[in-house]
Amino acid sequence: MSVLVVGSTALDSIKTPKAENPRLLGGSASHASVAASFFAPVNLVGVVGSDFPRRYINLYRDAKIDLEGLQIEAGKTFHWSGEYEVNMNNRQTLATELGVFEHFTPHLPKKYKAAKYVLLANIAPALQHHVLDQANNPKFVIADTMDLWLNIALDDLTKLIKRVDCFVLNDSEAEQLTGDDNVFTALKKLHKMGPNYVIVKLGSHGSVLSSPRGHFICPAYPLEKVVDPTGAGDSFVGGLIGYLASSKGSIDANLRRAMVHGSVVASFCCEGFGLKKTVKATKSLINQRVKQLEKFTKF
Repeated sequence: MSVLVVGSTALDSIKTPKAENPRLLGGSASHASVAASFFAPVNLVGVVGSDFPRRYINLYRDAKIDLEGLQIEAGKTFHWSGEYEVNMNNRQTLATELGVFEHFTPHLPKKYKAAKYVLLANIAPALQHHVLDQANNPKFVIADTMDLWLNIALDDLTKLIKRVDCFVLNDSEAEQLTGDDNVFTALKKLHKMGPNYVIVKLGSHGSVLSSPRGHFICPAYPLEKVVDPTGAGDSFVGGLIGYLASSKGSIDANLRRAMVHGSVVASFCCEGFGLKKTVKATKSLINQRVKQLEKFTKF
């Protein structure tokens, strides 16, 4: 089944202690769509400006991502600039230029409305609501978020959580939303807000799932060298929903293995700037790392 991905499409300028790369393809929808495309057909909804490089359109197409929902508007593409410290868990935003993204309203083409798997990648909760209002009875909806929306759109976000099947956020956001610094007690509180499935991302330490089947701790694939972690969280959730869409059986039967596949795709993201390494991954390489993770965690 196809996956609908709605989120930001951006140009990212990223600086680390060892290198600097300007105007890379980025944004939550870009990373998530490419990650999902390893497993299932992807329909992308986003907006870019007239300055958006043709080579990035070709990159989407090479990944066989359907671009009927990609709006191209007069003006500049959303641009984000950030700098990482030696500890890449810490980064500083240097500049944010919204461009055409400031007035983005996601419109689903007719064929997208029937998508059974929907990923509301990280955008304003009001826009995520707008997407759900257009969708026709999806089977499984995942919503990702960030601390910005907890600060400026909390009411919209809490209403959204009630409408989705799976809610994804990181550990600091879980603490901010629930007031609890213990991940497992925070998960209980998040369930009471609506979703049957909650995933808390723990950065380089992996992620934790809480579901009707109980908890599952998913490790991150161990890397000796991290080049750029930008987009890793989006790659994780994109790979996850792509795997679910490609799998037979129930969500409960497939979700844990989907998280492992998402974790592996995210590892490729971290090995290069932007999407440079992700697009060079293959199903064979992904499966090799999945098998390695199974060996690392089996006892």
